[in-house]
Amino acid sequence: MRHGISGTPGRSSTPSKPSKPGRGAGSLLAATVTATATAALALGTLATAPAAAAVPQTAAVEPRTATVSFDCGSYGSGTATLTAAQDGTAATIEVSTSAISAPIDLGAGSVSSTLTLTKNGTGTTEFTGNSNPAIPAGGAVSTGPLTGTVAAGDSLEGKSLRIVVLGITVTCAATSAQSPGPFVF
Repeated sequence: MRHGISGTPGRSSTPSKPSKPGRGAGSLLAATVTATATAALALGTLATAPAAAAVPQTAAVEPRTATVSFDCGSYGSGTATLTAAQDGTAATIEVSTSAISAPIDLGAGSVSSTLTLTKNGTGTTEFTGNSNPAIPAGGAVSTGPLTGTVAAGDSLEGKSLRIVVLGITVTCAATSAQSPGPFVF
């Protein structure tokens, strides 16, 4: 009894020929090796590409978060948390403060705010906006992002905050230095 390639009794031990030239197991193996080598070379090229081809990073502001105390007169006083972000010359600051509580439920976008900051120790700049989340009655007022323009190296520190809620203007003056320090863009 003769056993063929497949080990099936009664078959010839002569391997069958491929039906078309270049389509046998040897050709398939060669194609697989070639494709694998090409992929490895492509990956090696990508891995060693110069860093200049990477996506540019947006500018960073330091510190990202700071606190400052505000006195808002008869409306209260407390600490505000300022959170800054930068994209080129455009910057935003979000403000959350326990100095002012919402008298009633406030809908999103109903608080108009202006944050005045000391700029580079001498001048001032303002960040403005009317973006705010919905705020429940008695909740701390949050506003922002407030938008402004900065230049590389600008140093900004919270000086005052003016908030308009339901037509009522509340002006708050900083009573402490910004901690851990001014925002540097």
